[in-house]
Amino acid sequence: MINALRKLAGAALALALALALAAGGAHAQQVLFWSTQARPVEETQKMRDQVLKGFDGPVDYQVAEDGPWLTRLQAELQAGSGAIGLLGGLHGDFSTVGANLVDLSAVDVGGVKVNEAYKKLGMLGTGEQKYMPWMQATFLMAANKQALQYLPPGVDLNTITYDQLIEWSKTIAEKTGSPKFGLPAGPKGLKHRFFEGFLYPSYTGSMVTKFRSPEAETAWNKFKELWQYTNPNSTNYAFMQEPLLSGEVWVAFDHVARLAGAFNQKPDDFVAFPAPAGPAGRGFMPVVAGVAIPKTSPDVGKAKALVAYMLKPETQIATLKATNFFPVVDVKLPDDVPASVKAFAPVIAAMTGAPDALPALPPMGLGDLGGKFNQVYSDSFERIVLGGEDVHGVLEEQAAVLKAIIDQAKAPCWAPDKPSEGACPVK
Repeated sequence: MINALRKLAGAALALALALALAAGGAHAQQVLFWSTQARPVEETQKMRDQVLKGFDGPVDYQVAEDGPWLTRLQAELQAGSGAIGLLGGLHGDFSTVGANLVDLSAVDVGGVKVNEAYKKLGMLGTGEQKYMPWMQATFLMAANKQALQYLPPGVDLNTITYDQLIEWSKTIAEKTGSPKFGLPAGPKGLKHRFFEGFLYPSYTGSMVTKFRSPEAETAWNKFKELWQYTNPNSTNYAFMQEPLLSGEVWVAFDHVARLAGAFNQKPDDFVAFPAPAGPAGRGFMPVVAGVAIPKTSPDVGKAKALVAYMLKPETQIATLKATNFFPVVDVKLPDDVPASVKAFAPVIAAMTGAPDALPALPPMGLGDLGGKFNQVYSDSFERIVLGGEDVHGVLEEQAAVLKAIIDQAKAPCWAPDKPSEGACPVK
């Protein structure tokens, strides 16, 4: 009862704030761009100062964590009016609110060629364009060039496997006297994405249905091997660019936006390469962000104009420079793009186009249960790897938690799991 009252109070507060801002926004004739993306302070400011400054009219770019973002949106939808003009979010952010989004099929983007696969994703399984793709990113591996001398004979970074990564990390640790593999396993790191989109798909071909399978047990045991050669400070890391720059870590995994600083500051010191492959393929998580208009938008026409603006080639390049998220339209990159972009672009192409490529979409259909879903993978890591608990026993217990979350959300399966009727099964 107390939790319900708190949730109701939170929704009421969000609605009050939304209506207050709606009044002010109407007076200023600005578009409130409510986004889950570009949340770091530097990126948020660049979005305002560099990306949106060329739009014909004022834009108020505001960011929020996934939960508050959805709570405020739902409050405005329930009220039938609000301040939010344009939404920015990941594919999964939109999957539970598709019925309340304006059809963008008729938005005129001129001669710009938008990625067709991502446009199809933006239809959310309907006949309408529920969101337009806005930008894309993924996670990659990075290495200090000092580590290359310790690569196992015959290993090609573009086709590296988990077994080869473990052997490489072991050799580095033995030759240098300390473990130098790194993972963003801190409280604000994206370790859950590694387990959901990379380790699990690479060993099981699944993210959800085979959560407690024998293949999943193999995956965790392999990761335990890798952890032996992982810098123990990884449990404090949020962004891997800092430990790469300091030399604490020589080989790392992270989101491209969280690796960029190292490549931009010392472009000659690092190389990027695709995520490793496992027995089921080269699992990777494409991060597709989009823009959408809620049906309660105070000025749909102005919001549609902003959608078109976000897809202009020059805006896409400005977004790339501001966020390190890559364009979703055909555009020639200028020579003055950051060093990180030059390093990452061919690697992303190699990874996504690899014969064994196995894309795993971020979780969707979970609504405000997304955080609890991610926590299952983080808790499994902490119990199995940090706590040394039995793999089989932990997966049996965590599978029950995962199933309860999926069932409560009634979320159908998403890639790489096969589509399901009703809630995705946890076998």
